[in-house]
Amino acid sequence: MEFDIAVIGGGVNGVFTALDLALRGLKVVLLERGVVGGGTSGKMHGLLHSGARYVVTDPKAAVECAEENRIIARVAPHVVDDTGGYFVAITKEDLDFQDEFINGLKRANIDYRIIDVREAIREEPNLNPEVKAVVEVPDKVVYARELLMSAAISAYIEGALIIQDAEVVGFDVNGDEITSARVKDHVKGDIRRVNARVFVNAAGPWAGKVAGMAGISVDVMPTMGVMVVYRHRLTRRVINRMRPPSDGDILVPYGSVSIMGTTAVIIEDPDNITITKDDIEFLTSEGSQMVPALTREPIVRAYASVRPLISMPGATGREATRDFMVVGHEKPRNLVSVIGGKFTTGRLVGEKLADEVSKILGVNKASRTRDYTLFGADLSINIKDLDPETASIIKSFRGSIDEERGLIASLSLIVQHITRRSRSLIGWS
Repeated sequence: MEFDIAVIGGGVNGVFTALDLALRGLKVVLLERGVVGGGTSGKMHGLLHSGARYVVTDPKAAVECAEENRIIARVAPHVVDDTGGYFVAITKEDLDFQDEFINGLKRANIDYRIIDVREAIREEPNLNPEVKAVVEVPDKVVYARELLMSAAISAYIEGALIIQDAEVVGFDVNGDEITSARVKDHVKGDIRRVNARVFVNAAGPWAGKVAGMAGISVDVMPTMGVMVVYRHRLTRRVINRMRPPSDGDILVPYGSVSIMGTTAVIIEDPDNITITKDDIEFLTSEGSQMVPALTREPIVRAYASVRPLISMPGATGREATRDFMVVGHEKPRNLVSVIGGKFTTGRLVGEKLADEVSKILGVNKASRTRDYTLFGADLSINIKDLDPETASIIKSFRGSIDEERGLIASLSLIVQHITRRSRSLIGWS
């Protein structure tokens, strides 16, 4: 089967790129070496950034996050919890940062409100009673895997094929173009070829490895961040430390738990990461300065994600920009890569990648994803050839005590269906 585009990577950038291109009427296949959301995107910390965190140090990323925060809340309301967020000053140094922080919010056009400390503590009783200042911003919580699956299913509905357990292990190159990707099918165990006119490298921290298969390099800097999950939800809102972005300054109320993050350590291999006891103790200590109850809260687990940051000479993982870069390569000229970015800006990344691909293919159609409601807000939308057993399970959640909790199960079942169906259509069944 011949495709216009093969998208490599089933994270937030990949699924939104597949959706955007499918909405432009192009023939798309997405290749994911594991499962949709199984890599970096499915291991983020749950924050749908308002942009506030970056207004001083990374203003372009701040503006992008602010806009995408509003768009994702509109097109995927079923996966967003509009919690709001507090930035809190704990020390004198934090308090000294407040004016610069507020000026940055104004420049980025991000809504904010200075909150009386007594009011903030009434609203959030677990806040440190010694807090010196509080600024409210429109931070939200996003349920990562549900968003990723919703976007992947939407892409399938619009005509894209979604292939999981399909790892790109090489390219066939003729002159200055890739003719096909060599793909290891982890279900059958053999090597297959996927032909496309353009290939999109949306492999996140593995983008360098994918580019290397085509004989080129991209300036990706894999940077690990550790997060700690605590048993109970300790706050209604996202709680941020009012200081320049640093390690251990965000506490996210994710469903019924709390997630404290994060660290930033440059690593060599995204598949070889280690979480230490020191990481957990550090994050708990830093978080407890904002919410002292954290030190008494049972720890459920810790996990880590690897960011695909843009490599900057002399920059540490914390100093590197959270903006993104779309790279159209000269040779092979039909390969496009993306590095950098945030989970919050994944839709925008997909739009810009699709714009670049459209230029290569001579397609003159605009992106539609900023106004496209993702599948999942209404599970009654028909999925082609959905088997009766799966449909029955999904329907059984409606009107039950677990209707809301059943969303991720329903989406998982549908993704399983569309990937089986995609394999059949491509001849891999």
